[in-house]
Amino acid sequence: MNLFEEYGLSSDLLKAIAELGYTQPTEIQKQTIPYLLSKDEDLIALAQTGTGKTAAFSLPILEMIDSSQKNVQALVLCPTRELCLQISKDVAGYSKHVSDIRSLAVYGGSSISEQIKGLRSNPQIVIGTPGRVNDMLKRGALKIDQIRWLILDEADEMLSMGFKTELETILKETPKDRQTLLFSATMSKQVEAIAKNYMKGAQKISVGGINIVKKNITHTFVVVRDRQKNNGLRRVLDANPDIYSIIFCRTRVETQSVADFLMHQGYSADALHGDLSQSQRDTVMKKFRLKNLQILVATDVAARGLDVNDLTHVIHYSLPDDSEVFIHRSGRTGRAGKDGKSIAIIRPGEMVKFNRIKKETSIKVEEMEIPTKEEILLAKELYLSAKLLNSDFNSEEFELSGTPDLSQISKEELYKRVMFLELKSTWEFYKNEKNIAPIDKDEKSSGRESSRRERPRRDKKDTKENKGGSGRNKRSRKQGNFTRFFFNLGKRDNVNKVTVIDLINRNTKGARADIGEIDIRDKFTFFEVDSNYADQLLKKVNQLSFNGKNMSLEIAQ
Repeated sequence: MNLFEEYGLSSDLLKAIAELGYTQPTEIQKQTIPYLLSKDEDLIALAQTGTGKTAAFSLPILEMIDSSQKNVQALVLCPTRELCLQISKDVAGYSKHVSDIRSLAVYGGSSISEQIKGLRSNPQIVIGTPGRVNDMLKRGALKIDQIRWLILDEADEMLSMGFKTELETILKETPKDRQTLLFSATMSKQVEAIAKNYMKGAQKISVGGINIVKKNITHTFVVVRDRQKNNGLRRVLDANPDIYSIIFCRTRVETQSVADFLMHQGYSADALHGDLSQSQRDTVMKKFRLKNLQILVATDVAARGLDVNDLTHVIHYSLPDDSEVFIHRSGRTGRAGKDGKSIAIIRPGEMVKFNRIKKETSIKVEEMEIPTKEEILLAKELYLSAKLLNSDFNSEEFELSGTPDLSQISKEELYKRVMFLELKSTWEFYKNEKNIAPIDKDEKSSGRESSRRERPRRDKKDTKENKGGSGRNKRSRKQGNFTRFFFNLGKRDNVNKVTVIDLINRNTKGARADIGEIDIRDKFTFFEVDSNYADQLLKKVNQLSFNGKNMSLEIAQ
């Protein structure tokens, strides 16, 4: 039996959801739909992305909305354009057999005049991002003083993205007798404050708790030194040839850098971050949803609203500060009852943070070794042989112009030749590569990375001065006095250690700042500076250019 019928939904709605393939409500729908159909009190619903929240609030609102009224009756706020469009698409799908109900999406990055024109057609439901909704209110194009329902979807993310002022402005424009529905993956202090100040007598429901940990997701981690992270990432990807994954990074610069590395190595990958134009974002997301991309490298904010099924892996290239974000990321795989894998690639210095995440979330996580080249080749061989045997192949339809005489080659020899053709590039890359040596327990527990890089020699004078504690470049890191920076220029830009030292000296006032390690890569650089000078550097360097290229400096995470 279709359980949606038990809720008393109209035949038009039931017909639409049946056509969409819905037969059994999800847990959030079981708790939310009957509540909204029978009560006027506010609701706080804690649930992860992908649990069916849109149908949970859309179906009862569509059931109760007054189609004869031409004013806006329901306002849905969400953090990103992508989520806005997804909700709008879902609402249109649920209401396609219901006459005289119109919905409209309003969001930034698109023509505001066209959206204002859409508002003149008197939609009863408006789905929008806080910034664009505020613009519409200021222009007088949108009236929300008679709405019956206000839905805050992904409330935690809207607040973390800095929309607190916009949300409060919108909330003040709405009638006091509205019903407010707040959906959030986490219950942060900011979300609690919004609930306390703008909701009344709210019922709270939680699907699996705030820090829900899916049992069908396997959590593993590998520990690599910072200079080996990209190599370690490559090995993880190569050991999983069927991967369809999101790789999460912390910053836009890091996201683009990792994506560039993967694309340069021949992977089907691309980046998603805030520096992309809207048309670029739409193109990347469309390709990823269609699986024309195998790997998407993204920041947490950019990935919001990206609702994609069948992800096999989530890879944490950089750890988030919030343990709930770690679980939220991981929850993008293992959907619809399928198994998923979450892999964290961490440096020894991140072990303290990772141990805190494990403790706060109670996840069961196992350490894995970086795959060896032998394991990678075996994984690819097994994957290809399975495709060879299980492919949907019709020999009668697929005809070749000529078939050579292969009688002189044994089946084993033919198999080897096929595998060689398919695995040649992988074999050639790894044949001279050394396996990444495991990191010992002492280095993990200390949180400090051992380095085999040669240190510049110092003369006796420098050595004597440094013994007294006043010398340059010798202050102990154990004192916690260094800040590590990510600099967007590297060897390709003709940057060397002298360039970096000169940059630091010219942009720090007073006595010269102590400088720690300088690690210059192909496209970017890491360096350490006395933390007392961090703010000066950030303020000055980001206004400069070098050889015609703008400098970008940020604190490395």
